[in-house]
Amino acid sequence: MPFAAITYDIKPGCEEEIAEIFGDFKRVRNPAVRDGSGREVGRVLGTALFIRDDTMVRFIQYEGGIEDVARFMAAQPGVREVERRLKPYLASPRDTDTVEGFVATFTESSMRCISQLFPESTGAAR
Repeated sequence: MPFAAITYDIKPGCEEEIAEIFGDFKRVRNPAVRDGSGREVGRVLGTALFIRDDTMVRFIQYEGGIEDVARFMAAQPGVREVERRLKPYLASPRDTDTVEGFVATFTESSMRCISQLFPESTGAAR
């Protein structure tokens, strides 16, 4: 169950406004990630957001391919609404208005994973 970390360059001093935006977030009803033919190819297991000063990071725990997850997220109404509402608070613009732009931004904003550790008792040790 890998994690992804996506960065956002935000304007300093707007942490509360951004927290308010995510306080209204509409979650997906079904976390199943499907391909173009409707076959389940992954799942979004959980997300978390962290913010400080001019940086916000979204962590995503998922199953399947990260590009499939990005396409899935790009199509979610709640994600699209958050991206729209975040625009005034971004220090660096993000092209997230289309699925293609969202996937490209997702990929470009991804942090390099250097370690993912799980207790051996979970069977998911890496």
